[in-house]
Parts: sequence; C-alpha cells; structure tokens
Amino acid sequence: MPKVGVLTGGGDCPGLNAVIRAVTRTAINNNWEVIGIKNGWRGLIDKDYQTFNLESVSGILPKGGTILGTSRTNPYKKEEDVEKVKITYKELNLEALIAIGGEDTLGVANRLFQEGLNIVGVPKTIDNDLNATDYTFGFDTAVNIATECIDRLHTTAESHHRIIVVEVMGRHAGWIAVYSGLAGGADVILIPEIPINIEEVCQLIEKRHSRGKTFSIIVVAEGAKFKNAKEVLKDQEVDEFGHVKLGGVSNILGKLIEERTGYETRVVVLGHIQRGGTPTAFDRILATRYGVKAMKMVLEKKYGKMVALRGNQIIDVPLQEAVAELKTVDLKIYEIAKTFFG
Repeated sequence: MPKVGVLTGGGDCPGLNAVIRAVTRTAINNNWEVIGIKNGWRGLIDKDYQTFNLESVSGILPKGGTILGTSRTNPYKKEEDVEKVKITYKELNLEALIAIGGEDTLGVANRLFQEGLNIVGVPKTIDNDLNATDYTFGFDTAVNIATECIDRLHTTAESHHRIIVVEVMGRHAGWIAVYSGLAGGADVILIPEIPINIEEVCQLIEKRHSRGKTFSIIVVAEGAKFKNAKEVLKDQEVDEFGHVKLGGVSNILGKLIEERTGYETRVVVLGHIQRGGTPTAFDRILATRYGVKAMKMVLEKKYGKMVALRGNQIIDVPLQEAVAELKTVDLKIYEIAKTFFG
C-alpha cells in the first residue's frame, strides 16, 4: 500500500484539522496509507509520527488547532537536519508528503522538492498574505472573531466616552485589520502597507468629536509602522526563520492619541484569541476542499505544487509562485474602508 505523509507547520489556525481529515479520507478511499508527521518539520527530524486511520480523524472537523501539533522548525538552519528529514522520508517509504503551512513552511517544502522529494503544499495563514491564492483558511475565522470583539468594544467605548485602540494580527499585510475593521465599523484602520500618520489619526478623532461623537474605535495591525520607523517589537528574539516577535504598536498609539487629544484612551490586544477555537463554516469547507485536492494531486503525481483558490475554483499552482512574494492588501478595499473614517 503506497504511503503519503502529512504535516502542519508554523502557527496554528482554525481549519488545519479539516485539511488533515480530508487528506486522510481521500487517501484511504484510494487505498493509500497516511502517516501523520508530528510538530511540523521537527517530526521528520526526530522521527516522530503516527499512522492514521478513519478513527484518527473522526470528529476533528470542528476542532481548532492541529491534532498533529506544530512548530516553527527550519531544517535548513542545520545541514544535518535537512539530511535527517530526507532519511526519515525514505525510511517511511513515502511516495509523497503534503505540507500544510504558510510562507516559511512552504518555502522549506519548495526547497525539498527541488532537492528530490515529492511535495504538495496546502496554504495556511490567518494573515491571508500568501501569494497565488485568493483566500487561505483560518482568515475568515480570525476576521469573524476580531469583528465580534470590535462590536463588543463599541458599547463599552460609547458608555465611557473613550477611544479604544484594537490591535489585531497582521505582520506584513493588513487583511485582518481591513476586513474586521470594515465589518465592525471601525473609525480608523491602520495597516502595515501604509505608514501611520499620527496627526491624521488625531484629526479624524477630533472630526468625530466635532459632530457630537464622544468615542472612537481604532483598529491597527500588529505590523503597522509609524512614519520613518520600524515595526514595534516585543523583544529582540527571532525564530528559526529570522522573524521577530511583533507587538506593542497599539500601546504606543494609545499613549500618543491620549497625549495629543486629551481623550481617555484604552488599548486591547486580541493576540492569539484570533487563531484559537472552532473554524467558521467557510473555513471548514475551504480547508476540506484543499485537503481533497491536495491528495488528488498526489494521486496524479503533481508534485512541487500548491493548492489554491481562484474565484470559486480549487486549482494547483507552482510552489515557487506561492512563496515568491507576499500578498498585501488591495488598496481599493482600503479606500472603501476610508469612506467611513472619522
């Protein structure tokens, strides 16, 4: 019986288990054996894996996170780790490996494919910033969670006549900020694609107050930067892919707004709340379609490619195209959001 491996790498997000379930069901229906690799690329390095059957994936569709576990392991940090990945791949006698992840995980997948491994990619990032696909699963769930939080913050901001700054995820792209801010009726939305102009932000708040509004909601992506400044960091540590830990832009923004306007300002950082919990129906369906397509690509030996959503069609695109560049916010959507600023 031919074997296919499946792993989840990088940050967790709602919908991962739906992909695992769909890959497993499609594989078993075609008489393939499924090997679940634990904790991303770390599982191949440490030989940590398990065989999946129908019972293994029963009931996981609505479950958040990933039953396989995940890590931000980069095997290319050490030459011996790359060799360990290749050795485990061969020892397991895998015909192919399905890697579910974002820019970093798929970047490793692309390099391993170029070095001879049969790889199929599945795009995963709640930031929705992967190139070559219209949407990634997890994004819709994150937007819905952030929107609900913004809705709740409206009532307390209005009751206490406060400015509330809401920090959402978005390292290099402000998709979550724009979508949740637009859906939640935010009064200002700040994204990494456009430097923060604190004078303009305060003017918009003053404009609201001049027409009788005594509160405002400001949504800011964690990766948003002030003019002529770098991202705000939690600390100087970096992960195995060289990424810094972002966080704190909302605290600086809140202090500046209060100092310049005199209005009481509070800060709310949504953080990991956005990526936890059960996926929306949209994400469950998208993740399921991705999983089925990924396994069908394995059956058709379409390696070195990634599943992608284009319009309403699930297609395959080269992994190289998927990781070539990030997909930043469509500024036409941002212009629509600006209609409601101030």
